[in-house]
Amino acid sequence: MSTMNTSVPTMAEMAAKGESPEVLFWVGCAGSFDDRYKKVTIAFIKILEKVGISYAVLGEEETCTGDPARRAGNEFLFQMQAMANIQVLDGYGVKKIVTACPHCFNTIKNEYPDLGGNYEVIHHSTFLQQLINEGKVKMKGGGEFKGKKITYHDSCYLGRANNIYEAPREVLQALDAELVEMKRCRTKGLCCGAGGAQMFKDAEPGNKEVNIERTEDALATGANIIAAACPFCMTMMRDGVKNKEKEDSVEVMDLAELIAKNEGL
Repeated sequence: MSTMNTSVPTMAEMAAKGESPEVLFWVGCAGSFDDRYKKVTIAFIKILEKVGISYAVLGEEETCTGDPARRAGNEFLFQMQAMANIQVLDGYGVKKIVTACPHCFNTIKNEYPDLGGNYEVIHHSTFLQQLINEGKVKMKGGGEFKGKKITYHDSCYLGRANNIYEAPREVLQALDAELVEMKRCRTKGLCCGAGGAQMFKDAEPGNKEVNIERTEDALATGANIIAAACPFCMTMMRDGVKNKEKEDSVEVMDLAELIAKNEGL
């Protein structure tokens, strides 16, 4: 999964040829730099390549959306980062953006319009659901995950912030696996513990880490796989699984990885 033979096109390269892609894939900081989440980026690109969608990335022209800065209270830095990105996006005439990070998704979709950045923004869970519904990704019944129990952790920025609950579950149901819900799910889902820029700082004094509490919810379902759709959720849930010493029996995987693995990509 971690290697790729294809070279990923950048917007600059496409613009030089006078071409523009159908969709810009916004990779995000985690997808670019976090070793675990790079695998999700590769899995998603393999799916895009397989279905023949014209896409490109910004490459070194992509910078942080500014989400962590705003959540941590640095509004000035957020606006500087956002304006720089809007300038680059508008320079290429970008209309449609897909991203595997709910934080990037929420920020570009809901907060960039206030600064003049208006784009059609889709999270990769919805994008994958559309590909399955259109028959572009044909799920093989009885594949890799047949009979496995999968539980899905709702990312706050996908679920409560943007009301996206069904798309990720529809993607999982297409895998021919058994979807088992945690007691706290959908609108009642519990944060993984990374929200509000908590990812980047030590927790306030308390009697339990949030990610441990959430991991206990997931393990209580008896699932073999915890499905996530967010880089921060993935980190927190993986840390929780390690804390419980269950990493040999429980995997934390992104939706794109599950689809790519099922398709043999």
